[in-house]
This record gives sequence, C-alpha cells and structure tokens, in this order.
Amino acid sequence: MHLKDLKHVTSTRQLEDTEILDELYAITDDMERRDSRHDLNRASLRGRLLANVFYEPSTRTRFSFDAAMQKLGGRIIDTESAGHFSSVTKGETLEDTIRIIAGYADVIVLRHNVTGSAMRASSVSDVPVINAGDGTGEHPTQALLDMYTIKRELGRTDNYTLSMIGDLKHGRTIHSLLHLVSLYPNVKVNLASPEELKLPEEYKEYLMIKKIPFEEHFNIESILENSDVLYVTRIQKERFSSLEDYERVKGSYIINKESLWKMKKDAVIMHPLPRVDEISPEVDTDKRAAYFRQAKNGMYVRMALLQSLLKRKNGNENSY
Repeated sequence: MHLKDLKHVTSTRQLEDTEILDELYAITDDMERRDSRHDLNRASLRGRLLANVFYEPSTRTRFSFDAAMQKLGGRIIDTESAGHFSSVTKGETLEDTIRIIAGYADVIVLRHNVTGSAMRASSVSDVPVINAGDGTGEHPTQALLDMYTIKRELGRTDNYTLSMIGDLKHGRTIHSLLHLVSLYPNVKVNLASPEELKLPEEYKEYLMIKKIPFEEHFNIESILENSDVLYVTRIQKERFSSLEDYERVKGSYIINKESLWKMKKDAVIMHPLPRVDEISPEVDTDKRAAYFRQAKNGMYVRMALLQSLLKRKNGNENSY
C-alpha cells in the first residue's frame, strides 16, 4: 500500500506494512528541513480548504492541523464544541453534517466523542476524512507522530522495549500506536495501569496474534530500568462516570526526578499531552523528555499527510 492509495485516515489498521510509513516519514523529514530553512512551498495547497470539526476539546491536534494547512498555503474553516454550536443541537445526524461540510471543504478533520464516528463520516464523505480522535477508539495521526518520534529519538523502529503507563482502557492514542508498533520486529511491550484501566482484551488479543510479547504490571518500578521508550498517559477524568471513581485512581503513576535515576540514560519519555500530574515539571529539562518535541513533530507529520491526501487534486506529487 502507498500513500496515494489512501482516501481517508480513520484507523492505523489501514496501514498494512511499513512501506507507507517510510514514505510518509520521508516527506515529513523534508517538510521539517524546508521549514527550518524557510524554504517551504507555501502555495502547494493554495486554494484548498480544511474543515476542523471538533465535538471534543483540543489544543495540539486542532492547532497543529491549522498550522500544517496554513504553512502549505491552504485555509481553515473551524468549529469547536461542534456538539453545542452546530445544527447537531437541532437533531442533525453526523452523516448529514459531514455531507454538508464535504460540499464546502477539500478535507475534513473530525474529533468526536463516539467510537466509530470517523468511519461513519468517511462512508458518506466525498472528500478525505481524518480521524482526530473518536471516543475511546483511535487517534491515528497521533500514533503516526508518536511512531515518527520514536524513530527520531531512538534512531530505530525495531529492537526496543516500549512501556505504556496510565489509562490504557480509554487511551485512544495507545490503541492506535499498538498497531504501528506491531509492524516492526523485536519490540517488547510493558503495560502498567490501575486494575480498572487495563488495556481492553481486544488489544491484548491483537498483540498475541501479532506475536508481540507483552507483560502487564501495576507497579512501574519494575519496568523503569528496562524501558527504551516510556509512553505516559493521563488518567482521563472525562471518561469516568463519577468523580469518586476518578479520585480513586488519579495520580497512580508519577514520573519525577526519582524516576529518572532508575531509567536508562538514553531512554525516551513521551506523552500525547495534555498532562495533569503524571509527569512532574522537574522532568521537562531532562534530555530524555521528548514530549514537547513530540508535539512539534505532529505538525510536520500532519503537513506530510495533508500534502499526500490532497496532492492528487493538485496534479503535482512533488509540490511541497
């Protein structure tokens, strides 16, 4: 499969091998190099319009798509809190909303609170739909930038130990990233979470099918010293049915200066952000803290993705 074969981006499971990732990341590298030299073709997506349709709050994802589109010369139409400030309040279905917006825009970036909504949207859209997070399902572009960050920080995409800690039940970034991890050889996965926030069985079954060795932990002390990549996630307050349930598990894991002493000198600490208290600010200045670099990588990955999805309309595959 090649980038030119993608119409929508709704799940990382669309990506069947590493060839498409190599292709995307080569464009990403070039985007970053050109941007650093102020040598981007800022007209490559001129005349193209991106619609951000967000039913849930977002900072990094929405802004990075905005920046990515505008750096390439495109424009943005935007709706934040779409569930409250759109015709949804009048009873309009998601499908009808998408049909209408597809008539205005060249690409739709959708964040929705219901798992599977991106697939529903793509089934009725004449323009590309990019899943920017659907409920507790997936967040494929976050996973793409996460895998790119691992590649940049470690210098490899195979032969490492990835430890994922925090809310593995609701963590859509986790769910998407596990598929990309499974495309590469010799990767071991540690999973650490409170009992009620364990990785759902379907994803553990998937790891077994893909022959990815994994272990579940409740204490992170035993995994800090052998982690090449520590992927920290927030306990998601908004996913709990009661404040009491959330209070019981919040702060279960905290990465601080003491944690750093136990970790490898060349380990990588990642987080999809936002963070609450799971990574202490004192960690930010450590060279292993990659989460702000990770967030910036997201803009370049999304630039590469938008360019690839829309280049067919431009008739120029090398216009970036």
